[in-house]
Amino acid sequence: MKLPRRTFLHLAASAAALPVVARGAWAQTYPARPVRIIVATAAGGTTDITARVIARWLSDRLGQQFFIENRPGGGNNIGTEAVVRAPADGYTLLLVNSVNAINATLFEKLSYNFVNDIAPVAGFLRVPMVLEVNPSVPARTAAEFIAYAKANPGKINMASAGIGSTPHVAGELFKMMAGLNMLHVPYRGGAAAITDLIGGQVQVMIEPITGPLEHIRAGKLRGLAVTTTMRSQALPDLPTLDTFVPGYEASPWYGLGAPRNTPTEIIDKLNREINAALADPKMAHQIAELGGTPLAGSPADFTNLIAEETAKWGKVVKFSGAKPD
Repeated sequence: MKLPRRTFLHLAASAAALPVVARGAWAQTYPARPVRIIVATAAGGTTDITARVIARWLSDRLGQQFFIENRPGGGNNIGTEAVVRAPADGYTLLLVNSVNAINATLFEKLSYNFVNDIAPVAGFLRVPMVLEVNPSVPARTAAEFIAYAKANPGKINMASAGIGSTPHVAGELFKMMAGLNMLHVPYRGGAAAITDLIGGQVQVMIEPITGPLEHIRAGKLRGLAVTTTMRSQALPDLPTLDTFVPGYEASPWYGLGAPRNTPTEIIDKLNREINAALADPKMAHQIAELGGTPLAGSPADFTNLIAEETAKWGKVVKFSGAKPD
């Protein structure tokens, strides 16, 4: 039977609208079952703790369990790839962090492209780092340390939590911008590096503020400056490093990502909930306990941050000549 042209066009238009209606309804009922957030590190660190804070909030707000699945290994790449390969349905998410931006250049041959294959959902927080030294180092300010390092080229050991870690690239950025020659000593994790820094086997480190905070307050380490452009409430007496090295900034950041092609409606729903969390006084207190500051904004804002950080750390990785361990 041949349909009249007007009837045919009406049916065609209705059919074309069906996917939009279905996607909208899907987003309204999302989540209909538990959602996993993959953390590409072991349990217990700042990345894992941040993910659990987010998961608890989303579980309470959306009525389904958001649970954490730790997938450590490969410098964050194993967990990240698991999300890249997951269905784009909103039920597998990634705790995105600054290491993802670093890895884009550090690893020459990855089986995925982070910028293209992960859809940014929402930023959550940034954590300041602190330039710290063993108390035996004859420097009480960042300016004095820079002068001391320049007077002793190649004689100062700079610790990090490992090649490609945020302490490593933050240290390399410091060396690059201040014109310093220091020997990089990578450790397998920040705890081991701090132990040797306190013991004097290494002399300097740039580390997320949560790790060395109590050691600095106890006088076992000497903080010289924080690496954000604003002072930290945790160490309010320390100036910012950009006071001595204009333009310097380095701070780990955390947020949520999803597989590419996840419906926009689901991404927007999750983004609204994360921003609601950041506006909540109790959540603000938890973020402050992590030493961080809220990182609110739209998915587009988070996309821009990731692009900027990927480009920034790409230059530092190339400058340092760092290769994966």
